[in-house]
Parts: sequence; C-alpha cells; structure tokens
Amino acid sequence: MTARSADAYHARFQKVFEYIDAHLSEDLGVAKLSQVAAFSKHHFLRQFSELYGIGVYQYVQLTRLKRASHRLAFRDNQSVIDIALDSGYDNPESFSRAFKKSIGQTPSEFRKQPRWGPWHATYQPLADLRTQSMKIETQGHQVRLVDVEETKVAALEHRGDPNHLGDSIRKFIAWRKQNQLRPDRNATFNILYDDPYEVEPNDYRFDLCVATDQVIEDNSFGIVSKIIPAGRCAVLRHIGSDDNLRQSISYLYSQWLPQSGEEPRDFPLYLQRIHFFPDVPEHEVITDVFLPLK
Repeated sequence: MTARSADAYHARFQKVFEYIDAHLSEDLGVAKLSQVAAFSKHHFLRQFSELYGIGVYQYVQLTRLKRASHRLAFRDNQSVIDIALDSGYDNPESFSRAFKKSIGQTPSEFRKQPRWGPWHATYQPLADLRTQSMKIETQGHQVRLVDVEETKVAALEHRGDPNHLGDSIRKFIAWRKQNQLRPDRNATFNILYDDPYEVEPNDYRFDLCVATDQVIEDNSFGIVSKIIPAGRCAVLRHIGSDDNLRQSISYLYSQWLPQSGEEPRDFPLYLQRIHFFPDVPEHEVITDVFLPLK
C-alpha cells in the first residue's frame, strides 16, 4: 500500500469519527457507518476493530458516555433523563447501568461529585485513539500576527494534578453563573503556565479566566483579578478536540516559531475558547492559541 492509498483509507474512517461526533443522538448502526465510510457493511466491523483495536459499537458507546459525563458535570441545566435519551438510550435505567459500568458511579452520583480518577482511566484510551486517528492539518498560513489589547480577567487558579481540573472547571462555571458572565458575552481564556507532560502533577499550573471589568471582591471560590497584557501575538486556530490540542501547540513551537524570525514575549501561552464541547461536537470545537511575541 502506498502512502497516498493509506492516507485515503484513513480519511474514510476520519469521516466516520466526525459523523459519530455529530450524530450521537441518532442511530449509529453498522449499515449507516459503513455507508459513511463507503465500505462494505460485511467487512466494516472487522476493518474498524483491526485498525483501532476497539469495536465500533464500544467506540460509539464510550463517545456517547463521554459527552454525557461532560453534560452531567458541567451543564446542570440539563436533566439526567434528557441526557440519557439524547445519548441513544431508551430509558434512564439502561443509561444508568451503562454509565456506572463505565466509571463506577451512577449519573446522579457523578453529577454530585465526579470521581475523576476512574473517569480518566476509562476515557484516556479513547483520547489516545482520537489523537492517533484524527490528526489535524496545520499549515503556516493559518498563523496570524495580531496586536492584542489589554484584557482584564477574573481568574480561578488551578494548581495541582491536571486530572482534577474538572473540579476547578465546575467551581469556575458556578462563579460565572452567580455573576452572570455568560460565555456568549464574556470571552473565556485559559493561561497555560506548564505542559502537563513536562511537570510533576502537583506542580501543574493552569488559569481559568473570563474577561470582565468587574471589581473582584474576596470570595469563597478563590477567584482573583488578573490581566492578559497588550502586545503582539501569533494566533493559531485549533479546530477539534482538546485531545489534539498539543499537536497545534507543538506546531507553533517546533515549526512556525523557528521559521518566523520571531521571539516569545515574557508571558505564558494562552487560549481563547470560542466554541465549547459538549455544546458542539468535539470535531467542531474552536480554540484560538495565542503565543505572545516581543
């Protein structure tokens, strides 16, 4: 098989992954998915499992339950019943059994207090598969040079194990709701002080931020005032799951920066969240990556 043939073969499965992401509430049987890939339904199941080491039905279930877990943890306006039905289950009972078998908590227990250790253990193989199979295409012309104005933000400083970032996100969302800082009105940023692959878990630093001119009083959430400084930035738009975000960041540092003649400024890499999962399918998530420049 030539490299071109292999790329074309994988591209057909790429369409399947994107179709699954966009139609999690619908029928995702082998007849439909094989049609999306333009493969024979008599061979599609074996092709998928041999290529990715997981059965297509198991992949679909894990993807549905991952989206459901995000809705349970971060979207408290959605009921468990609605999440169950929207995940392709006929009733809440069957959804609850599948969810508990997956991570060891019922949906209601997870909503109240997620146990992120078992969650990561369950979904890390899914993230690894998506990282390997859903490669992003990053071209130099996608990097824009922009002059950023100073932005005042309210920040929640996550310090410690990145696997527990979900608890900080839940706290940050609760504070935003309390202060009526909606994502469609107030921009959302993340400041990335560390690469989670390069530091010890206890040393990891990550800020969750929302743009606001409000005076931040002392509060029980630990929210503080910060500033994203004005200055020149290289901006790369990342489209897709956070599972692949490291590829975009790697491109900026390993390819674009050495060839650009630019030098980084003394402020960390940061992100602006444009479209969020689970509000949009994972392959439609939009994140702008900002590399501050001198």
